Amino acid sequence: MITKVKGTQDILPNEIKKWQDLENVIFQVSKLYHFEEIRTPIFENSELFHRGVGDTTDIIKKETYDFLDRGDRSITLRPEGTASVVRTVIENKLYANPNLPLKFYYYGPMFRYERPQKGRQRQFHQFGAEALGSASPLVDAEMIAYSYTLLKALRLKNVSVKINSLGDTSSKETYKEKLTTYLSSKVDTLCTDCQRRYLENPYRVLDCKVDKDSDTLKEAPKPIDYLNDEDKTHFEQVCSYLDGMHIEYVVDKNLVRGLDYYTHTVFELEAALDTLGAQATLGGGGRYNHLFSTLGGPNFPAVGFAFGMERLLLALESLEIKEPTPQIHAFMIMLGDNVKAKALEVILNLRHGGLLIDYDFFDHNLKAQFKQAERQNPKFLLIFGEDEMNKGVINVKNIKTGEQIEVGLNELYTTLITEIQNEQHSCAGHCEECDEDC
Repeated sequence: MITKVKGTQDILPNEIKKWQDLENVIFQVSKLYHFEEIRTPIFENSELFHRGVGDTTDIIKKETYDFLDRGDRSITLRPEGTASVVRTVIENKLYANPNLPLKFYYYGPMFRYERPQKGRQRQFHQFGAEALGSASPLVDAEMIAYSYTLLKALRLKNVSVKINSLGDTSSKETYKEKLTTYLSSKVDTLCTDCQRRYLENPYRVLDCKVDKDSDTLKEAPKPIDYLNDEDKTHFEQVCSYLDGMHIEYVVDKNLVRGLDYYTHTVFELEAALDTLGAQATLGGGGRYNHLFSTLGGPNFPAVGFAFGMERLLLALESLEIKEPTPQIHAFMIMLGDNVKAKALEVILNLRHGGLLIDYDFFDHNLKAQFKQAERQNPKFLLIFGEDEMNKGVINVKNIKTGEQIEVGLNELYTTLITEIQNEQHSCAGHCEECDEDC
């Protein structure tokens, strides 16, 4: 038996509605913030991620899926979405649009070769957003608010926002010098990965998951303490805007995020939920003012964030949402072979009108058709035999009330729509039958 590749998962029909509901909330919140969807290829030239994400990051050094195609070109399955969006904007000269900032969101599969665990797969799905073309701290605050609004729209509890500032080039260079000097006598106490990071990119040491609680990292210099006046003002303005929106946050001096391209504001969103386990982070992001120029584009500042969909679904399990029983509008019971062609015409017309109709495909007898209908959980049964066909009518049975009426075929669609609307109206507000708000 051939099985799925390790680190991938099948999303089965009984699970897909949870994904669709989450996607719908994402799309609605993105619309509220006036972001447009953008779609990029699943694979790109490897150079895009090596230059954009950074050769010294763990994603590039350990986790990317790289291969040579038949033209001997180095190709990488995308491990994240930002670099691809930036490449798209540069290649299509979207930066020339006078209506700035550009506001895009994306959604799709990403690929990282890491140890599979609950909520983290080698093929995972990511929703992210990018605001491109403005250096204003207003945009930093806007993106934090956007990501925070999404979690509130999902009704998640115990959500917290952590923010920090890395500063821009000048501040980062000053801090790098201080950090390198501090670590020079202590690097041997850190893990082997951190010893490598110290030589390649000292910033990455602060992002270590192994030594995060060590005294060495706890006592290390913090980026926010080495901001120049301009960068400090930028961060203070971001904080003031969050205060103005009454978004509670904590300044976490250890927060640096895991990618090389970040400048100024970085942020993460967490939720203290049992379903997430020890890792409470749901998503995060930050400003990246120089990624465009790194990838051969103009000076074009930007801010972005991303969420792992699998992590969000784990978080939603904490709500213990009662999924409604799937229900179709009607099931057609066909009495005899001679009525099938006409019955299919009736079904097609109802479907074109937006009604969900199903029927038997196995030439079952009447009893078996009723059994199948019961499993489909329809609101109505449509019973159609030769007598009904000759008279131009059909029998409609309301499953809830048990009432059965004879309806002309020309009036069938209107009758069903009216019955469905009446039922929805009578159930408006709190429904005693299903004991929940409808």
